[in-house]
Amino acid sequence: MKPLGPIPPGFETIDGELAVGGRTTTVLVEEAGGTPLFVYSGELIRRRVAGLRAAMPAQLKIHYAVKANPYRPILELMRNLADGFDIASGGELDMVLAAGQDPLLTSFAGPGKRDEELALAIAHGVTLNLESEAEARRALDVAHRLGSTPRLAIRVNPDFELRGSGMKMGGGAKPFGLDQERVPALAREVIAAGAEWRGLHIFTGSQALDATAIAETQGNVLDLAARLTGEIGAPLPHLNMGGGLGIPYFHGDRPVDLAVVGEALSERFAALPAELGETEFAIELGRYLVGEAGVYLTRIVDRKESHGQTFLVTDGGLHHQLAASGNFGTVVRRNYPAAIATKFAAEPEEEASIVGCLCTPLDRLADQALLPRAETGDLVAVFCAGAYGASASPAAFLGQGPAREMLV
Repeated sequence: MKPLGPIPPGFETIDGELAVGGRTTTVLVEEAGGTPLFVYSGELIRRRVAGLRAAMPAQLKIHYAVKANPYRPILELMRNLADGFDIASGGELDMVLAAGQDPLLTSFAGPGKRDEELALAIAHGVTLNLESEAEARRALDVAHRLGSTPRLAIRVNPDFELRGSGMKMGGGAKPFGLDQERVPALAREVIAAGAEWRGLHIFTGSQALDATAIAETQGNVLDLAARLTGEIGAPLPHLNMGGGLGIPYFHGDRPVDLAVVGEALSERFAALPAELGETEFAIELGRYLVGEAGVYLTRIVDRKESHGQTFLVTDGGLHHQLAASGNFGTVVRRNYPAAIATKFAAEPEEEASIVGCLCTPLDRLADQALLPRAETGDLVAVFCAGAYGASASPAAFLGQGPAREMLV
């Protein structure tokens, strides 16, 4: 038996069945027209943002990282909850503009920006987080052709990383950002060229659960930003401090202690160096804001036995939930939180593996898990599905197509 991850708090039970937003999964599936289906709870997202604001210093801005979940109703919701959006492609810029987001409250990071993406961002007044000297010069050239003043920041590759992060984005050789010792010269160059200087973006890692490590890294980010600002010789208007806050996916994981992070950051903000006296501060979060608010529902279409093991075969799978299958950067596959949604209150009584409909042994949503006995027609719920699910999975694989989505 392999343990399941912890089910996030906030979900309901109605007549023994999992419910979201006051409606059972059976009702939600009927409303959506079938399975597979992603359901996102607007109330859980609102609670998460409110809890974060309560724990963090009042002057800290909260930005939403669109890559976590670009579903338009979520973008429209987050537009009213977050202070800004962070995007990573021209396609995401199109999405946030369609959702009514103010482009002046949007920043664009990511290596390999095409000239047409630079032009789109500059034309709309989006802040470009520059990833290299060459990208900076291309942006200046594009802006000159457009007759526009570009809003430019520099993404920094620091010489430290976020300890315990699931995905390290800083420290050592990286395709992301400019090595910190080269930042001042480039900043002075873009300022001299007439660009609107927008500051620094220092993103060190993501999916960390250790509050002490997060607080330590935020302190390092502030120290580095102050030092670079002094070397640049111009005020720092904005500092994107990155993200890093993770969510519990696996057995034994514990939520980030927000109080520890918030108290440490408040202490640092109370004693800022003169170099950061005019700076606006923001953190960039995606998964932490929406990840636990989503659930993936898929229906069991077959129950079969093989060599003494039970397999619950569903109409969903890794083509919608690549991360839950263990194929999105996981070194050792472990079970996400999952349940039999239509028997949510029932006691577990058998060991079974939940597998998808794809013709590959990689398509497993839960491996040898202890579950209530489930039959054909029952609904399976995979939790922590609000981030890096529908848009981060190969929906076209084997011609399966996308899942339905709904915000409730």
